[in-house]
Amino acid sequence: MATTFQSPLNFAMIGGGSGAFIGSVHRTAAQLDGQARLVAGAFSSTPERSLQSGAELGLDPSRVYPTWRALIESERARSSPDRLDFVVIVTPNHAHFEPALALIEANFNVVVDKPMVLSSVQASTLAAAAARAGTVFAVTYNYTGYPMVRHARELVRTGELGDLRKVVATYHQGWLANLIEREGQKQAAWRTDPLLAGAGALGDIGSHAENLVSFVTGLEIESLAADVSSLVPGRRVDDDAGVLLRFAGGARGLISVSQVCIGEENNLTLRVYGTKGSLAWAQEHPNHLTIMREGQPAQTLTRGGPLTSAAAAGATRLPPGHPEGFFEAFANIYRGVIEQIRLRRAHGSTDPATEPAYPTLADGARGVRFIEACQRSAANTSAWTRLGN
Repeated sequence: MATTFQSPLNFAMIGGGSGAFIGSVHRTAAQLDGQARLVAGAFSSTPERSLQSGAELGLDPSRVYPTWRALIESERARSSPDRLDFVVIVTPNHAHFEPALALIEANFNVVVDKPMVLSSVQASTLAAAAARAGTVFAVTYNYTGYPMVRHARELVRTGELGDLRKVVATYHQGWLANLIEREGQKQAAWRTDPLLAGAGALGDIGSHAENLVSFVTGLEIESLAADVSSLVPGRRVDDDAGVLLRFAGGARGLISVSQVCIGEENNLTLRVYGTKGSLAWAQEHPNHLTIMREGQPAQTLTRGGPLTSAAAAGATRLPPGHPEGFFEAFANIYRGVIEQIRLRRAHGSTDPATEPAYPTLADGARGVRFIEACQRSAANTSAWTRLGN
């Protein structure tokens, strides 16, 4: 869907400097539609690296900062058209909360990578601050940006599958099958450090699986039973988990996440089973969605095809046969954030009945509660554990 051009919004980044995979993804996605431009940043916890990253990105040196605190202090004094419209946080997990809270208090809109923070206490603090300030706050569960995921959600909402009975989500990777965090692999090093990451596979990919289940089905997890393991000897965080789910209303579910499955790359899948039909989607083949109805052949829908919903069409940029993927899905999250900021700028608020087209702070907070409930269950011999509020 074409986007009407307006002056791009200004954004800054905290984290995501040289060599950071996810930082490059965020920059590309935010700027894909020409509706936002990177103008400032504090790109590293090391001041020299931050300044180097800013130079490599061609930014004005006066807007490249040694720390996130310096960024907020300087940028909050600017006025339009130079003022920042939003700030993206892509630091390791432990460094999300402080800058996010400071940005809210400085009246900046915020986009933060998942998992949002390390505890439900931190999540509640952010929620209260954002409500007071009227902040647009997004969490980049980017898989909800895929057109066929949005179509799957519409199928559930319109009753095409009937009453939901069972949901199965798997997210399997193999990149941590060995102890590479001790071999200088930067991404592995912080993601397997409990002080920096909090949880391991549960936080890194389990939070994505939980969010995908919630987004598509709308079901609320009432309780769960989790078997959480560190299967690689010497690893300090979890790298494998199986989680049984009980949903409000009686449906059942299963989430399986692992980062030690040799041969797996980024194998996120979702299956939803109802009384009238079922659906299946796989992230490694994101342009297709399979629908199964009792007594009928399975039907595979294609992104951009004639049978897809308005929600899917609105997230589609290219005609069928021209594959869209990871960057475009990520960009759909940023497009939703940008549209929300523009609405608030034009009208002072947004229609509370209109659902934001991006994962919100509430989604991020629920993801944190999911991780905590899994950890509590595992510590209590996988006992059934309520998710909490």
